[in-house]
Amino acid sequence: MRSPITVFTFSLLALSALSQAAEPAKPAPADNPAIVPLKTARLIIHEDFEATADGGIPTGFTKKGAASVVSDVAHSGTRSLRLDPAIKGMRGLEKTGPEIAALGGQQWGRMFYRVKLPAPLPEGKGAHTTLVAGAAQSPAEKDPIEVRMAGLSIGKDGFHYLYNVQPRKGRKEFGQNSRANQTFTDAWTLIEWYVDHATQSYRYFVNGQELADLSIHKGEGNFAGAEIPAAFESLTFGWCNYQPVADPGFTVWIDDIAVGKDRIGEQTTVPMAKAKK
Repeated sequence: MRSPITVFTFSLLALSALSQAAEPAKPAPADNPAIVPLKTARLIIHEDFEATADGGIPTGFTKKGAASVVSDVAHSGTRSLRLDPAIKGMRGLEKTGPEIAALGGQQWGRMFYRVKLPAPLPEGKGAHTTLVAGAAQSPAEKDPIEVRMAGLSIGKDGFHYLYNVQPRKGRKEFGQNSRANQTFTDAWTLIEWYVDHATQSYRYFVNGQELADLSIHKGEGNFAGAEIPAAFESLTFGWCNYQPVADPGFTVWIDDIAVGKDRIGEQTTVPMAKAKK
């Protein structure tokens, strides 16, 4: 998950400058944020971990780092995925295959996460963390990129939500952050993201509320500052911090992952992964 280019560090000051320089958010014309009932929602990836035994990972996913299903903490049902503490690095799951191809360049996604308190502080000025990312080819430069649809810029007094793109072959990382400072709680937090290649649009919601200053809408063919691909090669869900944090690091749980063509919001009765063809 981590780029070999480590010279780019997201400090809160740098991210604030990026945000101030970003274009004002504009509504995407084909983007409907209405909640769709589960019985009619077009879900392509949906995982609530209920069918996986403790210590395992769901079928169809690849384990990345110290991550496993547990039954002592859950958002819904009785199980979730625990991401064990680490000072630095990736813990989570990767998804490849036909489901990713079926998403194309447009998706609504959501995931719940929970952080064990007290949350560790960065060892340096700040730490950049990614929760949801997709590997793809840049629509602008045709080089490999990682599109980080849900991330955090963590400082000594809290964090900011973040969208950013990491080119893999020498170009500089770029991104945009929310202005409001957040603090970690041990409550389950719902995050939702929307990307659309056709309009180069991105939206982000926390506990049902849109972070308007994190929205991007560049318009058809205008890739600068967005680079939302026409297709993804994989998606990853978890917790990856690229700079070290205080020992022992973050302990995180994730649950009720859903990605598809419709927004389902906080609805938690997600069909099991094999129940829908």
